[in-house]
Amino acid sequence: MQAVINTQIAARPALVQFDLDMDDAPAAISAHERTGLALGRDYALHGVTPPIAHLYPQSPLQRGWLSARGRPVRQPASPQVERWLSLRTHAWARGRSFEDIQLTPHHLAQLDTQHCPITRELLDDEAYSIDRVRDDAGYAAGNLAVMSRRANQAKGQRGHQALTEMATSCAAGPISRIGGLAEAEWERLSVLASFVTPLSHEQAAQIPLRVLPPNRLRLFNPIQALQALVTRQLATPGWSARLSRLEALLPTDILRTDFNRFLLALAPRVLAAAELQEPHQIRWALEDAWALPLVQKRWTRFALQLTAAQAENLVERAAAKKLSPVHIQRHDDATDGWALASRGYAA
Repeated sequence: MQAVINTQIAARPALVQFDLDMDDAPAAISAHERTGLALGRDYALHGVTPPIAHLYPQSPLQRGWLSARGRPVRQPASPQVERWLSLRTHAWARGRSFEDIQLTPHHLAQLDTQHCPITRELLDDEAYSIDRVRDDAGYAAGNLAVMSRRANQAKGQRGHQALTEMATSCAAGPISRIGGLAEAEWERLSVLASFVTPLSHEQAAQIPLRVLPPNRLRLFNPIQALQALVTRQLATPGWSARLSRLEALLPTDILRTDFNRFLLALAPRVLAAAELQEPHQIRWALEDAWALPLVQKRWTRFALQLTAAQAENLVERAAAKKLSPVHIQRHDDATDGWALASRGYAA
Protein backbone atom coordinates (compact mmCIF):
# COMPACT_ATOMS: atom_id res chain seq x y z
CA MET A 1 0.00 0.00 0.00
CA GLN A 2 1.14 3.51 -0.72
CA ALA A 3 -0.57 6.63 0.56
CA VAL A 4 -0.45 9.74 -1.57
CA ILE A 5 -1.05 13.03 0.21
CA ASN A 6 -3.24 15.19 -2.00
CA THR A 7 -4.59 18.31 -0.35
CA GLN A 8 -4.91 20.79 -3.18
CA ILE A 9 -6.41 20.85 -6.64
CA ALA A 10 -4.68 22.91 -9.31
CA ALA A 11 -6.19 23.99 -12.59
CA ARG A 12 -4.98 21.73 -15.40
CA PRO A 13 -2.90 23.79 -17.84
CA ALA A 14 -3.08 23.13 -21.55
CA LEU A 15 -0.26 20.84 -22.63
CA VAL A 16 1.23 19.94 -25.95
CA GLN A 17 3.69 17.07 -25.98
CA PHE A 18 4.96 15.39 -29.11
CA ASP A 19 7.02 12.29 -29.79
CA LEU A 20 9.52 12.28 -32.61
CA ASP A 21 8.04 10.68 -35.71
CA MET A 22 9.91 7.54 -36.74
CA ASP A 23 10.29 8.89 -40.28
CA ASP A 24 12.24 11.91 -38.97
CA ALA A 25 15.06 9.96 -37.38
CA PRO A 26 17.59 7.31 -38.42
CA ALA A 27 16.75 3.78 -37.41
CA ALA A 28 19.92 3.52 -35.31
CA ILE A 29 19.18 6.59 -33.19
CA SER A 30 19.82 6.08 -29.47
CA ALA A 31 17.13 6.40 -26.81
CA HIS A 32 18.98 9.40 -25.34
CA GLU A 33 19.08 11.18 -28.70
CA ARG A 34 15.44 10.36 -29.45
CA THR A 35 14.39 11.83 -26.09
CA GLY A 36 16.43 14.97 -26.78
CA LEU A 37 14.87 15.45 -30.21
CA ALA A 38 11.35 15.05 -28.80
CA LEU A 39 12.17 17.44 -25.95
CA GLY A 40 13.44 20.03 -28.42
CA ARG A 41 10.22 19.78 -30.38
CA ASP A 42 8.19 20.32 -27.24
CA TYR A 43 10.15 23.51 -26.57
CA ALA A 44 9.35 24.76 -30.08
CA LEU A 45 5.71 23.79 -30.03
CA HIS A 46 5.21 25.68 -26.77
CA GLY A 47 7.11 28.73 -28.04
CA VAL A 48 9.93 28.40 -25.51
CA THR A 49 13.63 28.79 -26.33
CA PRO A 50 15.73 25.95 -24.84
CA PRO A 51 18.57 26.73 -22.40
CA ILE A 52 21.59 28.17 -24.20
CA ALA A 53 23.77 25.30 -22.94
CA HIS A 54 21.90 22.98 -25.31
CA LEU A 55 21.90 25.25 -28.37
CA TYR A 56 24.95 23.82 -30.10
CA PRO A 57 24.88 22.02 -33.49
CA GLN A 58 25.48 18.49 -32.18
CA SER A 59 22.75 18.72 -29.57
CA PRO A 60 19.71 16.51 -30.27
CA LEU A 61 17.63 18.99 -28.28
CA GLN A 62 18.69 21.86 -30.55
CA ARG A 63 17.99 19.79 -33.68
CA GLY A 64 14.54 18.89 -32.44
CA TRP A 65 13.83 22.52 -31.58
CA LEU A 66 14.95 23.74 -35.01
CA SER A 67 12.89 21.07 -36.79
CA ALA A 68 9.65 22.31 -35.20
CA ARG A 69 10.41 25.99 -34.63
CA GLY A 70 8.64 27.07 -37.81
CA ARG A 71 5.38 25.41 -36.86
CA PRO A 72 2.58 27.42 -35.26
CA VAL A 73 2.70 27.50 -31.46
CA ARG A 74 -0.19 25.29 -30.38
CA GLN A 75 -0.42 26.73 -26.87
CA PRO A 76 1.81 29.36 -25.21
CA ALA A 77 3.65 27.88 -22.27
CA SER A 78 2.28 28.46 -18.79
CA PRO A 79 4.75 28.73 -15.87
CA GLN A 80 3.97 25.09 -15.04
CA VAL A 81 4.81 23.99 -18.59
CA GLU A 82 8.09 25.94 -18.50
CA ARG A 83 8.98 24.25 -15.22
CA TRP A 84 8.06 20.86 -16.71
CA LEU A 85 10.29 21.46 -19.73
CA SER A 86 13.13 22.60 -17.48
CA LEU A 87 12.85 19.53 -15.23
CA ARG A 88 12.75 17.18 -18.23
CA THR A 89 15.85 18.88 -19.64
CA HIS A 90 17.65 18.58 -16.31
CA ALA A 91 16.84 14.86 -16.12
CA TRP A 92 17.77 14.24 -19.77
CA ALA A 93 21.12 16.04 -19.49
CA ARG A 94 22.05 13.90 -16.46
CA GLY A 95 20.86 10.65 -18.02
CA ARG A 96 18.12 10.28 -15.42
CA SER A 97 14.80 8.58 -15.99
CA PHE A 98 11.78 10.87 -16.39
CA GLU A 99 8.33 9.28 -16.21
CA ASP A 100 6.18 11.48 -18.45
CA ILE A 101 2.76 9.80 -18.18
CA GLN A 102 1.87 10.95 -14.67
CA LEU A 103 4.56 13.59 -14.24
CA THR A 104 2.81 16.40 -16.11
CA PRO A 105 2.70 20.19 -15.63
CA HIS A 106 -0.57 19.66 -13.76
CA HIS A 107 1.18 17.28 -11.35
CA LEU A 108 4.07 19.70 -10.82
CA ALA A 109 1.60 22.49 -10.05
CA GLN A 110 0.22 20.42 -7.18
CA LEU A 111 3.70 20.22 -5.60
CA ASP A 112 3.94 24.00 -5.22
CA THR A 113 4.47 25.50 -1.79
CA GLN A 114 5.45 28.98 -0.65
CA HIS A 115 7.87 27.82 2.03
CA CYS A 116 10.60 25.20 2.08
CA PRO A 117 9.44 22.27 4.24
CA ILE A 118 13.01 21.77 5.47
CA THR A 119 14.42 25.26 6.16
CA ARG A 120 11.01 27.00 6.31
CA GLU A 121 12.37 29.89 4.25
CA LEU A 122 10.14 31.73 1.78
CA LEU A 123 10.71 30.36 -1.71
CA ASP A 124 11.30 32.83 -4.50
CA ASP A 125 12.43 31.93 -8.02
CA GLU A 126 16.07 31.86 -6.92
CA ALA A 127 15.51 29.60 -3.92
CA TYR A 128 12.89 27.27 -5.48
CA SER A 129 13.90 23.74 -6.52
CA ILE A 130 12.26 20.38 -7.15
CA ASP A 131 14.13 17.40 -5.76
CA ARG A 132 13.88 13.65 -6.03
CA VAL A 133 13.31 12.51 -2.46
CA ARG A 134 14.68 9.06 -3.17
CA ASP A 135 17.95 9.40 -5.09
CA ASP A 136 18.01 5.82 -6.37
CA ALA A 137 14.78 6.46 -8.29
CA GLY A 138 14.05 8.63 -11.30
CA TYR A 139 11.95 11.73 -11.77
CA ALA A 140 8.50 10.28 -11.25
CA ALA A 141 5.17 11.11 -9.64
CA GLY A 142 5.36 10.42 -5.91
CA ASN A 143 9.14 10.85 -5.65
CA LEU A 144 9.35 14.64 -5.89
CA ALA A 145 9.16 17.48 -3.39
CA VAL A 146 9.64 21.22 -3.60
CA MET A 147 12.32 22.60 -1.29
CA SER A 148 14.95 25.34 -1.18
CA ARG A 149 18.08 25.00 -3.25
CA ARG A 150 20.26 24.98 -0.14
CA ALA A 151 18.25 22.12 1.40
CA ASN A 152 18.43 20.27 -1.92
CA GLN A 153 22.19 20.75 -2.16
CA ALA A 154 22.76 19.74 1.47
CA LYS A 155 20.70 16.58 1.00
CA GLY A 156 22.68 15.52 -2.05
CA GLN A 157 22.45 11.77 -2.58
CA ARG A 158 21.87 10.91 1.06
CA GLY A 159 19.09 8.52 2.01
CA HIS A 160 17.12 8.19 5.23
CA GLN A 161 19.87 6.56 7.32
CA ALA A 162 22.61 8.95 6.23
CA LEU A 163 20.37 11.95 6.87
CA THR A 164 19.56 10.62 10.35
CA GLU A 165 23.30 10.38 11.04
CA MET A 166 23.75 14.02 9.99
CA ALA A 167 21.06 15.10 12.48
CA THR A 168 22.67 12.98 15.21
CA SER A 169 26.07 14.50 14.49
CA CYS A 170 24.68 18.04 14.81
CA ALA A 171 23.01 17.10 18.11
CA ALA A 172 26.21 15.62 19.50
CA GLY A 173 28.29 18.71 18.67
CA PRO A 174 30.58 20.50 18.88
CA ILE A 175 29.63 21.51 15.32
CA SER A 176 25.93 22.37 15.34
CA ARG A 177 25.53 23.13 11.62
CA ILE A 178 26.70 20.93 8.76
CA GLY A 179 26.28 21.88 5.13
CA GLY A 180 24.43 24.99 6.21
CA LEU A 181 21.70 23.04 8.03
CA ALA A 182 21.05 22.66 11.76
CA GLU A 183 19.86 19.55 13.62
CA ALA A 184 16.13 20.25 13.17
CA GLU A 185 16.57 20.74 9.42
CA TRP A 186 18.53 17.50 9.04
CA GLU A 187 15.79 15.76 11.07
CA ARG A 188 13.14 17.04 8.67
CA LEU A 189 15.16 15.79 5.71
CA SER A 190 15.55 12.41 7.41
CA VAL A 191 11.81 12.10 8.04
CA LEU A 192 11.04 13.23 4.47
CA ALA A 193 13.30 10.48 3.10
CA SER A 194 11.77 7.90 5.44
CA PHE A 195 8.38 8.32 3.76
CA VAL A 196 9.66 6.79 0.50
CA THR A 197 11.96 4.26 2.18
CA PRO A 198 10.57 0.78 2.92
CA LEU A 199 11.05 0.32 6.68
CA SER A 200 9.92 -2.29 9.17
CA HIS A 201 6.72 -1.41 11.00
CA GLU A 202 8.69 -1.10 14.23
CA GLN A 203 11.17 1.35 12.69
CA ALA A 204 8.52 3.51 11.05
CA ALA A 205 6.39 3.62 14.21
CA GLN A 206 9.23 5.25 16.16
CA ILE A 207 9.93 8.15 13.79
CA PRO A 208 8.57 11.50 15.00
CA LEU A 209 6.63 13.43 12.36
CA ARG A 210 9.06 16.36 12.28
CA VAL A 211 7.83 17.27 8.79
CA LEU A 212 4.40 16.59 7.33
CA PRO A 213 4.42 14.78 3.97
CA PRO A 214 4.49 17.23 1.06
CA ASN A 215 1.59 17.13 -1.35
CA ARG A 216 1.56 14.17 -3.79
CA LEU A 217 4.41 12.31 -2.05
CA ARG A 218 3.92 8.53 -1.82
CA LEU A 219 4.20 7.06 1.65
CA PHE A 220 5.61 3.54 1.71
CA ASN A 221 4.99 2.78 5.39
CA PRO A 222 1.34 2.43 6.49
CA ILE A 223 1.95 3.56 10.07
CA GLN A 224 3.40 6.84 8.80
CA ALA A 225 0.34 7.34 6.60
CA LEU A 226 -1.82 6.91 9.71
CA GLN A 227 0.46 9.25 11.67
CA ALA A 228 0.13 11.96 9.01
CA LEU A 229 -3.61 11.42 8.71
CA VAL A 230 -4.16 11.92 12.46
CA THR A 231 -1.83 14.91 12.73
CA ARG A 232 -3.37 16.72 9.78
CA GLN A 233 -6.80 16.56 11.39
CA LEU A 234 -5.75 19.20 13.93
CA ALA A 235 -5.09 21.74 11.19
CA THR A 236 -8.76 22.38 10.43
CA PRO A 237 -11.93 23.01 12.50
CA GLY A 238 -14.02 19.99 13.42
CA TRP A 239 -10.97 17.86 14.15
CA SER A 240 -12.37 16.53 17.44
CA ALA A 241 -15.44 15.01 15.76
CA ARG A 242 -13.35 13.55 12.94
CA LEU A 243 -10.85 11.98 15.32
CA SER A 244 -13.73 10.53 17.38
CA ARG A 245 -14.93 8.79 14.22
CA LEU A 246 -11.40 7.51 13.62
CA GLU A 247 -11.15 6.31 17.23
CA ALA A 248 -14.36 4.30 16.72
CA LEU A 249 -12.56 2.31 14.01
CA LEU A 250 -9.98 0.99 16.50
CA PRO A 251 -10.58 -2.67 17.39
CA THR A 252 -9.93 -2.70 21.17
CA ASP A 253 -10.56 -0.58 24.26
CA ILE A 254 -6.83 -0.55 25.02
CA LEU A 255 -6.05 0.92 21.62
CA ARG A 256 -8.77 3.53 22.01
CA THR A 257 -7.43 4.50 25.44
CA ASP A 258 -3.86 4.84 24.20
CA PHE A 259 -5.02 6.76 21.14
CA ASN A 260 -6.76 9.28 23.40
CA ARG A 261 -3.70 9.57 25.63
CA PHE A 262 -1.63 10.38 22.56
CA LEU A 263 -4.14 13.06 21.47
CA LEU A 264 -4.08 14.56 24.96
CA ALA A 265 -0.33 15.03 24.54
CA LEU A 266 -0.46 16.37 20.98
CA ALA A 267 -3.56 18.57 20.85
CA PRO A 268 -2.71 21.07 23.63
CA ARG A 269 0.59 21.96 21.94
CA VAL A 270 -1.31 22.86 18.78
CA LEU A 271 -4.22 24.56 20.53
CA ALA A 272 -1.73 26.79 22.32
CA ALA A 273 -1.02 28.27 18.90
CA ALA A 274 -4.72 28.81 18.19
CA GLU A 275 -4.12 32.42 17.19
CA LEU A 276 -2.17 31.25 14.14
CA GLN A 277 -4.01 31.95 10.92
CA GLU A 278 -1.61 31.12 8.11
CA PRO A 279 -1.64 27.48 6.92
CA HIS A 280 2.15 27.24 6.99
CA GLN A 281 2.27 28.46 10.60
CA ILE A 282 -0.29 25.85 11.64
CA ARG A 283 1.69 23.21 9.78
CA TRP A 284 4.88 24.20 11.59
CA ALA A 285 3.12 24.12 14.97
CA LEU A 286 1.95 20.57 14.26
CA GLU A 287 5.44 19.50 13.22
CA ASP A 288 7.10 21.17 16.21
CA ALA A 289 4.72 19.38 18.59
CA TRP A 290 6.36 16.12 17.47
CA ALA A 291 9.67 17.31 18.94
CA LEU A 292 8.21 16.81 22.42
CA PRO A 293 9.28 13.46 23.95
CA LEU A 294 5.85 12.83 25.52
CA VAL A 295 4.08 13.11 22.15
CA GLN A 296 6.45 10.63 20.53
CA LYS A 297 6.39 8.28 23.54
CA ARG A 298 2.59 8.04 23.53
CA TRP A 299 2.41 7.68 19.75
CA THR A 300 4.97 4.87 19.79
CA ARG A 301 3.09 3.03 22.53
CA PHE A 302 -0.11 3.24 20.47
CA ALA A 303 1.46 2.52 17.09
CA LEU A 304 3.41 -0.56 18.16
CA GLN A 305 0.18 -2.26 19.23
CA LEU A 306 -0.92 -2.19 15.60
CA THR A 307 0.45 -4.23 12.75
CA ALA A 308 1.32 -2.70 9.40
CA ALA A 309 -1.78 -4.39 7.94
CA GLN A 310 -4.01 -2.89 10.65
CA ALA A 311 -2.56 0.58 10.07
CA GLU A 312 -3.16 0.21 6.34
CA ASN A 313 -6.73 -0.88 6.98
CA LEU A 314 -7.36 2.11 9.24
CA VAL A 315 -6.05 4.53 6.61
CA GLU A 316 -8.19 2.92 3.93
CA ARG A 317 -11.33 2.99 6.08
CA ALA A 318 -10.69 6.60 7.13
CA ALA A 319 -10.24 7.60 3.50
CA ALA A 320 -13.45 5.78 2.55
CA LYS A 321 -15.29 7.73 5.24
CA LYS A 322 -13.75 10.95 3.87
CA LEU A 323 -11.89 11.61 7.12
CA SER A 324 -8.72 12.48 5.25
CA PRO A 325 -7.38 13.62 1.86
CA VAL A 326 -5.07 10.60 1.65
CA HIS A 327 -5.35 8.68 -1.61
CA ILE A 328 -4.54 4.98 -1.37
CA GLN A 329 -2.51 3.27 -4.08
CA ARG A 330 -1.62 -0.41 -4.23
CA HIS A 331 2.03 -1.34 -3.64
CA ASP A 332 2.41 -3.33 -6.86
CA ASP A 333 1.97 -0.27 -9.10
CA ALA A 334 2.98 2.60 -6.82
CA THR A 335 6.57 2.69 -8.10
CA ASP A 336 5.79 2.29 -11.80
CA GLY A 337 8.09 4.61 -13.70
CA TRP A 338 10.53 5.07 -10.81
CA ALA A 339 13.30 3.16 -12.65
CA LEU A 340 14.41 1.46 -9.43
CA ALA A 341 16.09 -1.38 -11.32
CA SER A 342 18.50 1.10 -12.95
CA ARG A 343 18.80 3.23 -9.79
CA GLY A 344 16.96 6.10 -11.41
CA TYR A 345 18.96 6.24 -14.63
CA ALA A 346 17.39 6.16 -18.08
CA ALA A 347 17.57 2.79 -19.77
